[in-house]
Amino acid sequence: MKPKLVDCITYFQEKVQADLRINILMNVVDKFVICESVFDHRGNKKKINFEFEKYKKLGKKIEHIILKEPFPSKNIPWENQALQREYIFEGIKEENENDLIMFSDPDEIPNPKVFKNFSLNKKYGIFMQKMFTYKLNYFNKYESPWEGTRICKKKDLKSIDWLRQKVLKKNLNYPFWRFNKEKNIQIIENGGWHFNYLLKPEEIAKKLKSLAETKWDKKEFYDLEIIKQKISNRIDLFGRGHKFEKVKIDHNFPEYIVKNRNLFSEWID
Repeated sequence: MKPKLVDCITYFQEKVQADLRINILMNVVDKFVICESVFDHRGNKKKINFEFEKYKKLGKKIEHIILKEPFPSKNIPWENQALQREYIFEGIKEENENDLIMFSDPDEIPNPKVFKNFSLNKKYGIFMQKMFTYKLNYFNKYESPWEGTRICKKKDLKSIDWLRQKVLKKNLNYPFWRFNKEKNIQIIENGGWHFNYLLKPEEIAKKLKSLAETKWDKKEFYDLEIIKQKISNRIDLFGRGHKFEKVKIDHNFPEYIVKNRNLFSEWID
């Protein structure tokens, strides 16, 4: 029996990216698992943002699992993020050991063409993805290709957070005797798109205040007028001197975006 392909994400408020992801991968993925918490990674209470009703027509092809328990009282953001990731296991309990499990943030979208004749020849795979920031067509050459989506068989999935944090391309450069570095990794070129900060200025500010990475929780980063100015000028949020290139929407983008660009006029310059 052909193994299933299961796509897993943790969700905060990435409405546009999640909708893109589901529609782009609809014909290649057998099941979507959306994992959301009623707390952000700082431990603050939040509402459920994923619009599950919109996708109920998919039936058992989509599962929205909700982590309702508060994060531990020590409230360390990185650990809270890891706990939410691990809760994804609740959504894949019924999958077989040889089924393929993908994990990434909602905005790291695998290229569906990869799966036409796909074979995972190593234990783990990393999808190398082009990054775009603020708009679908603001190309971020500075962080491309991005190590985005990871994939492995369920039987090799030690931990979701481990898969994300420890399965890295640079591991392949370590000598053979560095046994603590996972090197059984397949690099998947042309592996998709990372639509980073595809959010309204208010949503960007909210995200910066709730990220596990606390160093961006400063007024110089989350001030709305500053964010608007940076988007308008196509420059990096974090003062790294990056200026993004405006490119045309063409065959290098997902077919779903090309065919439905009218739906995304707000996100195309």
